Amino acid sequence: MATIATQTDYEIGRDNIRFLGLDVHNPVFAVSSLTIIAFVTGVLAFRDAAAGVFDTLYAWLTSTFDWVFLGAGNVLVLFCLLLLVTPVGRVRLGGPDARPDYSGWSWFAMLFAAGIGIGLMFFGVAEPIDHFRSPPLGVDPADSTAAQSLAIASAIYHWGVHPWAMFAVVALALAFAAYNLGLPLTLRSAFYPVLGERVWGRFGHVIDTLAVFAALFGLATSLGLGAEQTAAGLAHLFGVPDTDTTKVLVIAGVTSIALASVVAGLDKGVKRLSQANLVLALLLLVFVLAMGPTLDLFAGFVASIGHYVAAIGPLSNWVGREDTDFLHGWTTFFWAWWLSWSPFVGMFIARVSRGRTVRELVGCMLVLPVSLSALWMHAFGATALSHHLDGGDTAVVEAVQAGQPEMALFRMLEALPLAGVTSTIGIVLVIVFFVTSSDSGSLVIDTITAGGKVDAPVAQRVFWCAFEGIVAITLLVSGGLVALQTASLLTGFPFALVLLGMCWSIWKGLRGAAPP
Repeated sequence: MATIATQTDYEIGRDNIRFLGLDVHNPVFAVSSLTIIAFVTGVLAFRDAAAGVFDTLYAWLTSTFDWVFLGAGNVLVLFCLLLLVTPVGRVRLGGPDARPDYSGWSWFAMLFAAGIGIGLMFFGVAEPIDHFRSPPLGVDPADSTAAQSLAIASAIYHWGVHPWAMFAVVALALAFAAYNLGLPLTLRSAFYPVLGERVWGRFGHVIDTLAVFAALFGLATSLGLGAEQTAAGLAHLFGVPDTDTTKVLVIAGVTSIALASVVAGLDKGVKRLSQANLVLALLLLVFVLAMGPTLDLFAGFVASIGHYVAAIGPLSNWVGREDTDFLHGWTTFFWAWWLSWSPFVGMFIARVSRGRTVRELVGCMLVLPVSLSALWMHAFGATALSHHLDGGDTAVVEAVQAGQPEMALFRMLEALPLAGVTSTIGIVLVIVFFVTSSDSGSLVIDTITAGGKVDAPVAQRVFWCAFEGIVAITLLVSGGLVALQTASLLTGFPFALVLLGMCWSIWKGLRGAAPP
């Protein structure tokens, strides 16, 4: 049996400091909040210099550490597959008699909405088009058939098993630590099987502080992308000027909505928003499938999955690649983004996954959201490519070529019936994904900085929710998309090492808890 640490071994909140109505863990809250305040102040004070620094860092990180990001992603996928086929997969999170707190529908809705929904809206059309124009792996763009197949497969690759394996590792580690070992729901607890009582000291402080940085800047990247697309949609539909001022107002407005959801709590806020958003997303997906080249889309989906499976090996290899623009500009950035999101998404999923078995949690995460993401990329990407190749519509391609990926979705919807209605739904989806990401992210960061307490004061969650918006605004006005991407790279890099160590800790813990 695994060693069980109860609250008599570690009293939740024993290192916490209470002031001004807050209940914070010292020194995680102090170090992370003061560092972020210093970052925001410095970047805003030296905006021009900061933009140059972001450009330089982005180029250096992607070209120097691509092997770290891709290698870590591959190891995490293989580790998840190992969990599925070994006896440890039978371990139930919460003990043999535990049962799920949420229905399958509610669980999946929260898992998806708090995961990568906002990214699918932003990249669902733009990414396949870009890969078609500049195919990876040396494919000739003049060979439209091969380029189209690889474009969809490459997009699915970036939204497939690799990101969800990263999320699954964190979710499993935290759920096992919290529900089977009786530890606080915070990142340091995941390392208890390896570090023991040392997780309550400086090692744990470092792990939790890195998790706060990763979660906050990963979220800021998503919020920035959401603001870009919302502003573009408002300009497209209503003629609202697509300026930095508009984007700042969008972030401020959506953050205000998220604050209201934060105050409402997990069950009333995130749960209901997630369910509503998943329904809207499915309706938009069904509309595109019905109004696009329907038969070709359904017939081609299985082929796209086959192309993805065939390409996953070459795309996961970084040695001897000549398509460095794709490798560094797309894959390395995405892997860094997913790694920086992993503490946020993983902890949120852990909070709603009590009662699931290891095999159920990991298997569902590698199948259900991956399948929906793949279908989304195929439907939206293939529809846009069909309009371009068969109908001669160049609007989407021109938007991507002009460096306006945020417009790609709306240009694609223009070629379908009810464009005004569906574009409005698209904006609503982005905003609600925006809100659920900010909302659930605030709950997660608050839990970490409160030493694992899940019932910290509301004012504390409000503090972090507001800070997420401030950081997103700072990055957006100081360097645009490159600044957002660089923030993910900087925080994702150290967290790649954290997740690799987490695999060892998970394995050690589960081996002691697995039934004979």
